[in-house]
Amino acid sequence: MSNIKRLKLYQGCLIIVDMVEGFVTEGVLHDEKIRRIVPRQIELIKEAKEKNHIVIFIKDTHTIDSTEFIRFNNTHHCLKDTNESELIEELREYETKKDTISFQKNSTSFMESPLFREFIKEQELLKEFDVVGCCTDICVANGTIALANHLDEENRIHTIRVHEDAIATYDEEKRLEYVKAAKLLMKQQGIQVIKK
Repeated sequence: MSNIKRLKLYQGCLIIVDMVEGFVTEGVLHDEKIRRIVPRQIELIKEAKEKNHIVIFIKDTHTIDSTEFIRFNNTHHCLKDTNESELIEELREYETKKDTISFQKNSTSFMESPLFREFIKEQELLKEFDVVGCCTDICVANGTIALANHLDEENRIHTIRVHEDAIATYDEEKRLEYVKAAKLLMKQQGIQVIKK
C-alpha cells in the first residue's frame, strides 16, 4: 500500500479490465476474438499518457478455492501464479511504464479489490474515469457501476466513460442479450457508453 500513497495525484485514469491470458489466449473462458479490441485500447493508453492520466490494469486473479467458481459452475480460470492471470503479450510492455499501476481482483468487480479501493481513497483528485476491457456484461459492468456508486457515496464529482469500441466478452455472439443489457444498465446509471 505504501507505493499507492507515494503516487502523485492524478485527475484522470484509464482502467483496463481483465485483458489477461485467461480471457484471450488460454483457459476455459478464453476467446481469441477479444483480441480485436486491443488496437483501440493501445490508442487509449497513448491518449491517457498524453493527458498525464494514470493507466490502471485490473487482473483477474483467483485462488483454487475462490467462491466465484461455485457461482459460475466451477469455471476455474485466471489462477494466481499462472500465465492466465498475466496481461496479454500486447499490453505487457505498458504495465511497467511510468504512471501505470496494476491491481489483482478476486471477484467480478474491480471495486472490491482492497488495493484498488485504497488507491481510489488516496487519489482524491481523480474525476475522469475511462474504462475498457472484458468482460462487458460481467467485470466491466459490475466494476464500473460499483465505482460510480462508491464515488456518489463519497460525494465526489466524476465522469465515467466506457469505450464501446474497446470492450468485449467471451462467446459474445452467444451472449449478445447480456452485453446489450449491460450497456443499457450502465447508461441508465449515468455512465457514458461511447465510441470513436
